[in-house]
Amino acid sequence: MKLLWVKGDFLHPTTKGGQIRSLETLKYLHRRHEVHYVGLDCPPHPEALARAQEYCSHVYPIAHTVANKRSLGFGVELLKGLADQWPVSIRRYRSEAMERKIDELTRRENFDAIVCDFLNASQNMPNLGSCVLFQHNVEAVIWRRHADQAANPASQAYFGLQAKRMRTYEGEICRRVQSVIAVSEPDADIMRRDYGVARVSTVPTGVDIDYFAPKPAEPAADLVFVGSMDWMPNIDAVKWFILEILPIIRKRRPSCSLAIVGRQPSREIVALGASDPLIQVTGTVPDVRPYLWGSGVAIVPLRIGGGTRLKIYEAMAAKVPVVSTAIGAEGLDVRQGDNIRIADDALGFADQCLDLLDNQIERRRIVENAWELVNSRYSWDVVAHQFEQLLRQ
Repeated sequence: MKLLWVKGDFLHPTTKGGQIRSLETLKYLHRRHEVHYVGLDCPPHPEALARAQEYCSHVYPIAHTVANKRSLGFGVELLKGLADQWPVSIRRYRSEAMERKIDELTRRENFDAIVCDFLNASQNMPNLGSCVLFQHNVEAVIWRRHADQAANPASQAYFGLQAKRMRTYEGEICRRVQSVIAVSEPDADIMRRDYGVARVSTVPTGVDIDYFAPKPAEPAADLVFVGSMDWMPNIDAVKWFILEILPIIRKRRPSCSLAIVGRQPSREIVALGASDPLIQVTGTVPDVRPYLWGSGVAIVPLRIGGGTRLKIYEAMAAKVPVVSTAIGAEGLDVRQGDNIRIADDALGFADQCLDLLDNQIERRRIVENAWELVNSRYSWDVVAHQFEQLLRQ
């Protein structure tokens, strides 16, 4: 097949779950098909283009500027978002240059399939009816959960407004595209029920079993959280854990340590780490695996989010037991008490962490069950083959 893949960024440096999912899928497709990749080059990075040949045959970078979330320009975008009918997170990636390039390529090449990867690229597609939307989350659900967890009325109102606009925009796009590929059946069900989308299929989340296979590592921490620390759901999760769950754990285990591993931690997270010598905030690291291998329990205390969390399957492949909220494990093929521990309140979450830290026999049982799950069903080759079959259809 000849494929056109359109995305709002490039896949290196790979620091986010969505990038990993796209990269592994494309690497598989690239071995079998001719892949043309159009991406917004923002922010420019030497790795972005230098490594594009790992997953595509032809690459078309589009210069674009997106305001940094800590800049004055981002504040201006948020203010403009009060009057704009489009969601702020969509408007930031509007590119007429990308639209022209896609139009040029579709006129010149005879593509067998066109993939719009993530919702934010959809506004730049000249003909939505000819493309498949690869939808890693139900974006409106994430914004609604932001509103539900907002700390003050102003934030609640702003997030609620964005959720309403995202629901309208997302529903329209999902109905206009040729078909939608979701990453979980719960997401697909929401699209069918709330958006009236008839043509929606699912592919599960995968993991590189060999890459994460356990190796000897220096002790890192009792507990580890892995995830991009400039993503609001992750920031909320870590703050909730440090402020409400960790104090409960330390009543029974005073020396309990925590490693927060992820790029661009917010000022709040850096400050929380600086105030506690047993909390390590790493920022960007070249390899997250040693932190997994050197920790006792991987935590996923998400209260906001959508799609599926790759970090859970990665921890399972690394043979680290996982404690998650129901939202954190949403859409994954996991079973409470069998291959994962799940709790949604602070006391319950603390109890689950302590039990796995203290009970080595139970810990081994959970780990082996989890590893058997991901090894037998969720290698990237298996997952990407399912994606390929959907494109062929």
